[in-house]
Amino acid sequence: MPEPSPTTRKRRGRLLRAAAALVVLCAVAGYLAVQYVTGGTGAPGCKVVSAGDRGATYEFSQEQAVNAATVTAVGIARGMPERAVTIALATALQESALRNIGYGDRDSLGLFQQRPSMGWGSEEQIMDPSYAAGMFYDHLAKVPDYTRLPLTVAAQRVQRSGFPEAYAKHEPDATLLAAALTGRAGATLTCDGRPAATQAAGPDAVRSALVRDFGRDALEETAAEVDGDGQESAGAAEVAAETSGRAVTVPVSEDTNAVAGRTVEQRGWQLAHWAVANASTLHIESVSYAGRTWTAGNTDSRWRTTGATDAKGSTGAGGAAGAVRIVTGQ
Repeated sequence: MPEPSPTTRKRRGRLLRAAAALVVLCAVAGYLAVQYVTGGTGAPGCKVVSAGDRGATYEFSQEQAVNAATVTAVGIARGMPERAVTIALATALQESALRNIGYGDRDSLGLFQQRPSMGWGSEEQIMDPSYAAGMFYDHLAKVPDYTRLPLTVAAQRVQRSGFPEAYAKHEPDATLLAAALTGRAGATLTCDGRPAATQAAGPDAVRSALVRDFGRDALEETAAEVDGDGQESAGAAEVAAETSGRAVTVPVSEDTNAVAGRTVEQRGWQLAHWAVANASTLHIESVSYAGRTWTAGNTDSRWRTTGATDAKGSTGAGGAAGAVRIVTGQ
């Protein structure tokens, strides 16, 4: 059998090198895709743990945390029960992995893969997590006895998915998230809190995000406070800022919780966990409530005891009584 010519050997060599390079590129692309879907170990990470002795945990990315906090805040602001929040979070985990994606089956978009052509709203509206969550809750509220239905049944009555049983596998994680983000399980959610350089930051950004997620009506019952200039702040858009110029203090009162239908402590922990979930985006350095403080960048990112508290979340050391204190990096 004649030996290949030098030209043929060179051509084969080039083809083999090109094929090897293609394999490497595919492997890298696959790795990056997995990291995107799972949150990746290099991304700012968050973790929620069980408040009991079950030892259950769920780890997720900062992007997922921000969206989960928004979905929860919108539900609570509408007076929806924790079960509704669990259903919404499990649905979003299945539909988009709690990411606000701009693609999907046919014209599906966003956290819940809602379709403009099916009357869920415009593309721009659906890509707004607050709007998308509100639409999901609007439809869920119309499902008779949804709180008593299996999660898969309740979610399917809203979504009309081709894979209705798929929601079930997300129920344990969604239950942990809902318990933390509704405030029922205090000091159970932590994040690394490494700041995202391209995002808005500072007290003004925190105020705007609070109003965006909880709504002006949901926060307007918070007691007015005196800001650093000695002027009284008024309502949700004017949540009191401390003299340092880097902190936002959100009072948590009986009146506030009467509107939301939750205890003072639950309301406080809901706001505190919301702030931790948004720490990377809003450059939040620390959050304090009920005598405990979370600080961004700690190795273990735990909530540490900082002072004695009463049953209503008032702290005896640092911060206003019955208030959540959010300190930003700017």
